Amino acid sequence: MPLLLLILALGTLAYLYWRWRTTTLTRDCRWRMHRAEKLWRCAFCGAESPVDTLTPPKVCLRKPPGT
Repeated sequence: MPLLLLILALGTLAYLYWRWRTTTLTRDCRWRMHRAEKLWRCAFCGAESPVDTLTPPKVCLRKPPGT
């Protein structure tokens, strides 16, 4: 029984670590690549980032309100 609980705990921790490494805290951002303009643009907040790689940014680049 303790071995089963240990395996479940390790599996849960591995899953949580994987989710932490592959997701961000900003779930509203939806990045779209605009090849003609050579930039990534967020469909939700309108933030822009230059195209460095084929993968979208993982962090929200939106400016805080009031700045």
